Amino acid sequence: MQIDVILDSRARAQDLAQLGLLAEQQGLSGVWVSSLNDSRDPFTNLSALAQATSRIALGPIAVNPFDIHPLRIASALLTLNEIAAGRARIVVGGGGEALEALGLVPHRRVRAVRECVEIMKLAASGGAVDFAGELYQVRNCRFGWLEAPAPAVYVGASQSQMLRMAAGVADGIMMSDMPPEPAEQAIATLDAALARAGRSRPGTGVPGFRTNVFIAWHVYEDEAEARREARRWLFLRGIFRPWLLASFLAPEDVQLVMASRAAFARAFVAGRDVVEGVPESVLDALVDNVTLCTTPANIERAVTRLGDLRDAGLGGVALRLYANPAASIRLIGKRVLPALR
Repeated sequence: MQIDVILDSRARAQDLAQLGLLAEQQGLSGVWVSSLNDSRDPFTNLSALAQATSRIALGPIAVNPFDIHPLRIASALLTLNEIAAGRARIVVGGGGEALEALGLVPHRRVRAVRECVEIMKLAASGGAVDFAGELYQVRNCRFGWLEAPAPAVYVGASQSQMLRMAAGVADGIMMSDMPPEPAEQAIATLDAALARAGRSRPGTGVPGFRTNVFIAWHVYEDEAEARREARRWLFLRGIFRPWLLASFLAPEDVQLVMASRAAFARAFVAGRDVVEGVPESVLDALVDNVTLCTTPANIERAVTRLGDLRDAGLGGVALRLYANPAASIRLIGKRVLPALR
């Protein structure tokens, strides 16, 4: 199983470069940074990391085609890929809370992401980009300066429609906040779609299609502090999906979480680890099932969980780091990566 890390998108380019070099030295596979409204530009901010490293993959997660035209996304990615000598990659998604802040309504998410990927693939080929889609059009464009190998294009996908679409046009998928059971179900959907497209995941036939999953990493010496941090970030986890919650919560608790989105948002904005109206037992169940929350002394718990995700069919994991990312990278390289090889 390949292990990537997701670093703070608000960090300075110099800090990202140092952490990325450390991750490379520790044997990790890649570095991602999120594309957020109030973050530094991820493409520009990764350029120093691209120059400081020689092996590790890098790229933004998850860029959407609603606030940036797909051709402009392609231009930024291909420029980063040139700096990184072919090590860049990207996750394209259907947007989310970030679009609400811009007053944008995502129209036909699956179709928009598909056309975005198709345009990016055409651009990366170096050939003519003449695209007449249902949502996007490009005429008479060619990136004739390309020299590096084409970057990998992932789709942020956890549910059936996006998974089936990604199987036909993308290089891989990245799920988010998935326990092993629903991840296995999603992989089954993906495999069926890949088979129809004459493709497969590595280890299941012709190699090629990559699978990854985003998971929040809260591992500190003080387990209480780790749990408090995990609770504070729950609003940004993929908890408002009833089909996912049903895999580990009772029906009445699923309804409670779905009805408490505003309370989770208020707790997040206030930096609180208590959510009004939601019992601690439910908060703890969310933390235990959609994040990795433990201590270095009990790191086997995290390793077992990652092993379960690997057994569900995932070839990689992207661990979102928070406080003291350098210590986390060293711990992952020393204790987690060897256990999963």
